[in-house]
Amino acid sequence: MVNPDRHNHISEQELLNRFYLDRNKEWLGILLQRYTLLLLGVCMKYLKNEEAARDAVQQIFLKAITELEKYPVEYFKSWLYMIAKNHCLMQFRDRNRQPMELTERLILREDSDRLQDIREKDRLLDWMHEGLQSLNKEQQQCVTLFYLEKKSYHQVAELTGFNLQQVKSFIQNGKRNLKLIIQRRLQQNEIDK
Repeated sequence: MVNPDRHNHISEQELLNRFYLDRNKEWLGILLQRYTLLLLGVCMKYLKNEEAARDAVQQIFLKAITELEKYPVEYFKSWLYMIAKNHCLMQFRDRNRQPMELTERLILREDSDRLQDIREKDRLLDWMHEGLQSLNKEQQQCVTLFYLEKKSYHQVAELTGFNLQQVKSFIQNGKRNLKLIIQRRLQQNEIDK
C-alpha cells in the first residue's frame, strides 16, 4: 500500500508517470489528495453549499480517475480545474431543471445575475484554455508553469531548461498572444449577438 505522506517529494508529473507505468490507482490517490482543498474551493464557489461541494469533490475524483485511465494528461492542474468547473456547472443546470417549490424559484431568480456572471467568467476561462492550447509549445509550457502553477521565473527556467531571458520572453509573448486571442473572441462574440 502506498503511503501519501512518504511521497510528498514526488512531483505531480512523476506521480502521473508512475500511474501510467503500473496502473496503480494509489498514485492517483496521492495526486488527487493534493488538490482536495482547491477542488473544495472551486465547488463551494459554484454550488454555495458545503455538503454539495464535498459530494462534488468525490464525484470529480471518480471522474478524473476514469478519464486518466483513458488518456494521458499533460497539464494536470488546469485539466482538473476544467473537470471541476464543468461538473459544478452541470450540477447547477440540473438543479435548475428539477421541479421546485416557490421559495426555491425565488432564490434561483435572485441567483440569475450570479449565474450570468459565472457564465461570462466560464466563457473567458474556456477561451483562455483554448488560447493556451494554441500557443507554441515553449510559450504554453512557460505560461502554464508561471501563471497556473505559480512557479517563479527561476523555477520555470529550472523545470524547462530554458535560460532566464528565454523564460521571460516566452511568458511575455505568450501572455500577449493570449490577450490577442481573447480580444478576437470577445469581438467575434459581440458580432454574433
